[in-house]
Amino acid sequence: MSDLLRNIIRFILFIGIQVYILDNVPPLHRFIVPVIYFLFILWLPFSISRFWLLIIGFLTGLTYDYFFGSPGLHAAACVLIAYFRPFIVNILIPKDTSEFNYSEPSAKAMGWAPYMVYVFALSLLHHGYILLLEWLDVGNFLDFLIKVVSTTAISMLLIVTAEIIFPRRLKYRTNTA
Repeated sequence: MSDLLRNIIRFILFIGIQVYILDNVPPLHRFIVPVIYFLFILWLPFSISRFWLLIIGFLTGLTYDYFFGSPGLHAAACVLIAYFRPFIVNILIPKDTSEFNYSEPSAKAMGWAPYMVYVFALSLLHHGYILLLEWLDVGNFLDFLIKVVSTTAISMLLIVTAEIIFPRRLKYRTNTA
Protein backbone atom coordinates (compact mmCIF):
# COMPACT_ATOMS: atom_id res chain seq x y z
CA MET A 1 0.00 0.00 0.00
CA SER A 2 1.37 3.41 -0.89
CA ASP A 3 2.16 5.98 1.79
CA LEU A 4 -0.46 8.36 0.43
CA LEU A 5 -3.25 5.78 0.58
CA ARG A 6 -2.20 4.61 4.06
CA ASN A 7 -2.23 8.18 5.36
CA ILE A 8 -5.62 8.92 3.79
CA ILE A 9 -7.03 5.84 5.53
CA ARG A 10 -5.43 6.92 8.83
CA PHE A 11 -6.91 10.41 8.43
CA ILE A 12 -10.41 9.06 7.88
CA LEU A 13 -10.00 6.54 10.69
CA PHE A 14 -8.74 9.04 13.30
CA ILE A 15 -11.32 11.70 12.46
CA GLY A 16 -14.06 9.03 12.38
CA ILE A 17 -13.03 7.58 15.76
CA GLN A 18 -12.88 11.04 17.29
CA VAL A 19 -16.19 12.28 15.87
CA TYR A 20 -18.34 9.16 16.03
CA ILE A 21 -16.95 7.37 19.08
CA LEU A 22 -14.94 9.57 21.45
CA ASP A 23 -17.14 12.66 21.13
CA ASN A 24 -20.21 10.52 21.87
CA VAL A 25 -18.82 8.85 24.99
CA PRO A 26 -20.71 10.03 28.07
CA PRO A 27 -18.55 12.47 30.05
CA LEU A 28 -16.34 10.69 32.57
CA HIS A 29 -15.74 13.95 34.39
CA ARG A 30 -15.86 17.60 33.47
CA PHE A 31 -12.06 17.64 33.22
CA ILE A 32 -11.54 14.48 31.16
CA VAL A 33 -11.92 14.87 27.41
CA PRO A 34 -10.56 12.00 25.26
CA VAL A 35 -8.85 13.35 22.13
CA ILE A 36 -6.92 11.26 19.62
CA TYR A 37 -7.49 12.77 16.16
CA PHE A 38 -4.20 14.71 16.24
CA LEU A 39 -2.29 11.40 16.32
CA PHE A 40 -2.61 11.48 12.53
CA ILE A 41 -0.17 14.42 12.47
CA LEU A 42 2.19 12.69 14.88
CA TRP A 43 2.32 9.55 12.70
CA LEU A 44 3.16 11.35 9.44
CA PRO A 45 6.49 10.35 7.86
CA PHE A 46 9.72 12.10 8.86
CA SER A 47 10.41 12.96 5.24
CA ILE A 48 7.40 15.24 4.78
CA SER A 49 8.37 18.87 4.24
CA ARG A 50 7.46 21.50 6.83
CA PHE A 51 5.20 23.30 4.33
CA TRP A 52 3.11 20.18 3.66
CA LEU A 53 3.13 19.30 7.35
CA LEU A 54 1.57 22.68 8.14
CA ILE A 55 -1.00 22.32 5.34
CA ILE A 56 -1.93 18.81 6.48
CA GLY A 57 -2.13 19.99 10.10
CA PHE A 58 -4.45 22.83 9.09
CA LEU A 59 -6.70 20.52 7.05
CA THR A 60 -6.82 17.96 9.86
CA GLY A 61 -7.86 20.55 12.41
CA LEU A 62 -10.28 22.21 10.01
CA THR A 63 -11.94 18.87 9.26
CA TYR A 64 -12.44 18.22 12.96
CA ASP A 65 -13.65 21.81 13.45
CA TYR A 66 -16.30 21.15 10.82
CA PHE A 67 -17.71 18.26 12.88
CA PHE A 68 -17.09 19.89 16.26
CA GLY A 69 -18.60 23.23 15.24
CA SER A 70 -15.74 25.41 16.40
CA PRO A 71 -14.40 28.23 14.20
CA GLY A 72 -10.78 27.18 13.66
CA LEU A 73 -9.91 26.27 17.24
CA HIS A 74 -8.61 22.79 16.40
CA ALA A 75 -7.09 23.97 13.11
CA ALA A 76 -4.92 26.42 15.03
CA ALA A 77 -3.84 23.77 17.53
CA CYS A 78 -3.00 21.28 14.77
CA VAL A 79 -0.94 23.87 12.89
CA LEU A 80 0.89 24.60 16.14
CA ILE A 81 1.85 20.97 16.73
CA ALA A 82 2.70 20.55 13.04
CA TYR A 83 5.05 23.52 13.35
CA PHE A 84 6.82 22.23 16.48
CA ARG A 85 6.93 18.56 15.39
CA PRO A 86 10.19 18.81 13.35
CA PHE A 87 11.98 20.57 16.23
CA ILE A 88 10.99 17.88 18.72
CA VAL A 89 11.86 15.09 16.28
CA ASN A 90 15.30 16.62 15.67
CA ILE A 91 15.94 16.73 19.40
CA LEU A 92 14.86 13.12 20.00
CA ILE A 93 16.30 11.14 17.09
CA PRO A 94 20.01 10.44 16.75
CA LYS A 95 22.02 12.80 14.60
CA ASP A 96 23.91 9.86 13.08
CA THR A 97 21.58 8.55 10.37
CA SER A 98 23.29 5.16 10.33
CA GLU A 99 21.73 4.49 13.75
CA PHE A 100 18.28 5.66 12.72
CA ASN A 101 16.72 4.67 9.44
CA TYR A 102 12.97 4.48 9.93
CA SER A 103 10.54 6.52 7.87
CA GLU A 104 7.91 7.46 10.47
CA PRO A 105 7.65 7.95 14.24
CA SER A 106 6.65 4.96 16.32
CA ALA A 107 7.59 3.34 19.60
CA LYS A 108 9.49 0.63 17.73
CA ALA A 109 11.38 3.10 15.56
CA MET A 110 12.30 5.69 18.18
CA GLY A 111 12.25 3.54 21.30
CA TRP A 112 9.57 3.88 23.95
CA ALA A 113 11.18 6.66 26.01
CA PRO A 114 11.85 9.11 23.13
CA TYR A 115 8.51 8.26 21.54
CA MET A 116 6.65 8.95 24.79
CA VAL A 117 8.49 12.28 25.19
CA TYR A 118 7.58 13.13 21.58
CA VAL A 119 3.90 12.25 22.05
CA PHE A 120 3.70 13.86 25.49
CA ALA A 121 5.26 17.14 24.36
CA LEU A 122 3.01 17.50 21.32
CA SER A 123 -0.10 16.34 23.23
CA LEU A 124 0.56 18.84 26.00
CA LEU A 125 1.12 21.57 23.42
CA HIS A 126 -2.09 20.67 21.55
CA HIS A 127 -4.32 20.41 24.60
CA GLY A 128 -2.71 23.36 26.36
CA TYR A 129 -3.35 25.62 23.36
CA ILE A 130 -6.96 24.52 22.84
CA LEU A 131 -7.81 24.73 26.51
CA LEU A 132 -6.03 28.07 26.88
CA LEU A 133 -8.22 29.54 24.16
CA GLU A 134 -11.30 28.06 25.85
CA TRP A 135 -10.14 29.26 29.26
CA LEU A 136 -9.75 32.83 28.04
CA ASP A 137 -13.50 32.79 27.41
CA VAL A 138 -14.64 31.33 30.73
CA GLY A 139 -13.20 29.52 33.73
CA ASN A 140 -10.55 29.84 36.39
CA PHE A 141 -6.85 29.04 36.16
CA LEU A 142 -6.89 25.95 38.41
CA ASP A 143 -9.63 24.37 36.29
CA PHE A 144 -7.51 25.14 33.20
CA LEU A 145 -4.44 23.39 34.64
CA ILE A 146 -6.39 20.36 35.84
CA LYS A 147 -8.14 20.00 32.49
CA VAL A 148 -4.86 20.27 30.53
CA VAL A 149 -3.21 17.59 32.69
CA SER A 150 -6.21 15.25 32.69
CA THR A 151 -6.89 15.62 28.96
CA THR A 152 -3.22 15.04 28.15
CA ALA A 153 -3.17 12.00 30.45
CA ILE A 154 -6.24 10.38 28.87
CA SER A 155 -4.90 11.11 25.39
CA MET A 156 -1.55 9.56 26.31
CA LEU A 157 -3.38 6.49 27.58
CA LEU A 158 -5.32 6.21 24.31
CA ILE A 159 -2.18 6.72 22.20
CA VAL A 160 -0.18 4.10 24.10
CA THR A 161 -3.12 1.71 23.82
CA ALA A 162 -3.33 2.33 20.07
CA GLU A 163 0.43 1.81 19.73
CA ILE A 164 0.31 -1.50 21.61
CA ILE A 165 -2.88 -2.91 20.05
CA PHE A 166 -2.19 -1.75 16.48
CA PRO A 167 1.56 -1.99 15.90
CA ARG A 168 2.68 -0.53 12.60
CA ARG A 169 4.99 -2.15 10.11
CA LEU A 170 8.13 -0.15 9.97
CA LYS A 171 9.47 1.09 6.70
CA TYR A 172 13.11 1.89 6.37
CA ARG A 173 14.47 5.00 4.75
CA THR A 174 16.81 4.22 1.91
CA ASN A 175 19.35 6.23 -0.03
CA THR A 176 17.88 5.09 -3.33
CA ALA A 177 15.47 7.26 -5.24
